[in-house]
Amino acid sequence: MLANSVKAASSGESPSTYNLTKGVTDISQQVYDLHMTIFYICVVIGIVVFGVMLYAMVFHRKSRGVKAANFHESLKVEVAWTIIPFIILIGMAIPATSTLLDMEDASEADLTIVVTGSQWKWHYRYLEHDVEFYSLLSTPVEQIQNKWIKGDDYLLEVDKPLVIPTDRKVRFLMTSDDVIHSWWVPDFAVKKDANPGFINEAWTKVNEPGIYRGQCAELCGKDHGFMPVVVTALEPAKFDAWLQKEIEAKKAAAAEEARLLAMNMSFDSLMKEGEKVYGAYCAACHQANGAGLPGVFPGLVGSAITTGDVKEHIDIVVNGKKGTAMQAFAKQLTLAQIAAVVTYERNAWGMNSGDSVQPKDIYQFINNSGE
Repeated sequence: MLANSVKAASSGESPSTYNLTKGVTDISQQVYDLHMTIFYICVVIGIVVFGVMLYAMVFHRKSRGVKAANFHESLKVEVAWTIIPFIILIGMAIPATSTLLDMEDASEADLTIVVTGSQWKWHYRYLEHDVEFYSLLSTPVEQIQNKWIKGDDYLLEVDKPLVIPTDRKVRFLMTSDDVIHSWWVPDFAVKKDANPGFINEAWTKVNEPGIYRGQCAELCGKDHGFMPVVVTALEPAKFDAWLQKEIEAKKAAAAEEARLLAMNMSFDSLMKEGEKVYGAYCAACHQANGAGLPGVFPGLVGSAITTGDVKEHIDIVVNGKKGTAMQAFAKQLTLAQIAAVVTYERNAWGMNSGDSVQPKDIYQFINNSGE
């Protein structure tokens, strides 16, 4: 269902729920052709088998006075029903093996991207370039809670999609930070598990520019259904321009971080940025109102973390907590974002502690703790 709706959205075709998508890569076309070849073989076998059965039932029925033949251990029959299926299987295995070998051949790639799954988002790192980012679900919480009308891309939209070039071979290296995930984009005919501690390979070469959507296809926890994959395929020249822009943006962010380390952000700026970060990274577990989910995720309102020592609060955001779903955000968020979300969590929901955490406080904490 997803495959066909994704194809319809990206190519303008009418959606179909009765067949595989042809996709936008040579491999996806091979998979589709293989599927149809096997399907037609099965149809022919079905027609022959059921045709013989129907013929026998109609023309050799007892009411016509036909007597059943009495024979067994016929050498001709034994040979026939051994040789014929063997030939059919060989005929099916040859194209299937060829397609599988092509799907696994990730050599001579023009671009390599490390795809890391974590609960519940994707991290992309361009191996040959200094570019990496997280991709999170961007569907508004109000739509999920049925307060707003659901959009066309409900649960299949992200804040920052993976961007790849068309007409270039892109290799994916799949792994995971926590549990098993599966990166699946139907239009690419790519579905590969991301296992913690292991690296799996996949590749694609997209023929048509566009936006292609998929999902995590391995049950990975509470928010498994909120872990979409969105890939934007750009023409090579546009991709190169995008890549250069990302590199420059990273340099600008580093310069901005250095500037913030030498000054103090205003309390209002911290709260505004903190609310934004909390909604994107924390609300899924701790809820928008900070109440959490009793017995599953702790509430933050009036908790020992948000009302206690600010360094312990920073520590759990920066380093996470082993044995729980609380992740380490040191590599996911900037110093300013961590400072803002800690400030927000200590002052939101009527707590108003007055605590104000600055980026330089996070910087000092990380360096003093040896992280």
